[in-house]
Amino acid sequence: MEKLKTNERRNKIIEMLQSAKTPIKGSDFASLFGVSRQVVVTDIAVLKAAYPGIVSTNQGYIMFQADNKRCVFKMFHSEEETADELMTIVRLGGCITNVYVDHRVYGTISKPLDIKTEYDVENFLEDIKSGVSSPLMNITSGYHFHTVEAKSEENLKIIEDKLREKGYLIEVLPAQIIYEPKKYGG
Repeated sequence: MEKLKTNERRNKIIEMLQSAKTPIKGSDFASLFGVSRQVVVTDIAVLKAAYPGIVSTNQGYIMFQADNKRCVFKMFHSEEETADELMTIVRLGGCITNVYVDHRVYGTISKPLDIKTEYDVENFLEDIKSGVSSPLMNITSGYHFHTVEAKSEENLKIIEDKLREKGYLIEVLPAQIIYEPKKYGG
């Protein structure tokens, strides 16, 4: 591909991210446009100001949009496995929008999370470590739900398969409540 001007290259990056079903590596953008990876990092930083849905994962860049697909996963694991559970989801291009538990006495208790990146996971874990509270899943002995968003059904299936492989995902019982919170702002 011929060398593009900065604005043309950035427009092309947006077009590619909007149509991509899986993350695109910065090195792939760099090769395609004949620029350094650092130029791509700068492009992405500038684009994030106009397109806040752009997220960096260890698999590459992905853009979350209003038409993202979502799925509720019922999870079970120890508190020590929380980091791996959350990192698995974001590394595969997922966004953890919330956590909730279905308590037999208190009912459904939910907390928005909006965890999209490894940095978000680290901040969440730091908040848990430094706070006076424990993870919500502890009141239901490790059982909890996450609503996860991704760009496509295929992406959600990849996340689901990996969570099942790691033993974190369990089947939802037919009588179990699936709480679906309203989207932010509506």
